[in-house]
Amino acid sequence: MTGTDTRGLAALRPRLPSPVQEVADERFGRRGVRLLLKRDDLIHPELVGNKWRKLAPNLTTADGRTVLTFGGAYSNHLRATAAAGRLLGLSTVGVVRGQELAGRPLNPSLARCAADGMRLHFADRSAYRRKAEPEILAALLRAADAEGAVVVPEGGSNPEAVRGCRALGEELGEHADVVALACGTGGTLAGLAAGLPPGRRTLGIPVLKGGFLADDIRRLQVRAFGGLRGTWSLDDRFHHGGYARTTPELDSFAEDFEHRHGLPVERVYVAKMLHALLTLAEEGAFPRGTALAAVITGRPFP
Repeated sequence: MTGTDTRGLAALRPRLPSPVQEVADERFGRRGVRLLLKRDDLIHPELVGNKWRKLAPNLTTADGRTVLTFGGAYSNHLRATAAAGRLLGLSTVGVVRGQELAGRPLNPSLARCAADGMRLHFADRSAYRRKAEPEILAALLRAADAEGAVVVPEGGSNPEAVRGCRALGEELGEHADVVALACGTGGTLAGLAAGLPPGRRTLGIPVLKGGFLADDIRRLQVRAFGGLRGTWSLDDRFHHGGYARTTPELDSFAEDFEHRHGLPVERVYVAKMLHALLTLAEEGAFPRGTALAAVITGRPFP
């Protein structure tokens, strides 16, 4: 696979555009809201959802070089990158936040990365926080024996990924008045909002505490498109304690949604987004007649 050659990626047979599925849910229906699910979880069995949309543009530039990226010990992004490397014959390195525990086996997520051929390099939290600084990044590359690698940021959010996610908005086109998704690093929202036609808006549900994401999204759009694009907003109320954290209320909601609609609900991102949409609908946030699309960005890993 060379430069901008996408034939290698096409050989993986992604399902694009991903399907849009309307679900009958009386909790939304009695508010006059139609609920649509944008099933990005069905794009590819191993490169699921926005992981495909964000990784594909970066992988087309690898040109046979090692791909190095970052994530926590349970990072879906690391797992997707490792799977992509195996499928495309690319060497991958994962810089993992935190110290490796000597003598302790890898957790299932990191064990899957290793089984897919990813070399794991553990970085202490201080260095990890500063990984974007040129000197720290250079030191991490040397320590991981990955100098000259293609570096993909944590979560895959860079201008290439943002431009790749623009297709998500274009695919939804005239389907929805409001498109909602859960946000980690903001790259998917930055691209999605740019791809939606005028008169449609994007709603992001951050899964981390902090309230910093809006500035990150603006920076990503400026870097990707040269300026701000689309109409979007964030609602920071639904992180349920922070990244990868949950509450009994959220678990109960997710289990009920699975039972109602036969859809496995991923807990870190998707459950928080769907729970937020139900709460907002009950608060009257969406006018009657609104077509509301929820982007299913991933599914539970086995």
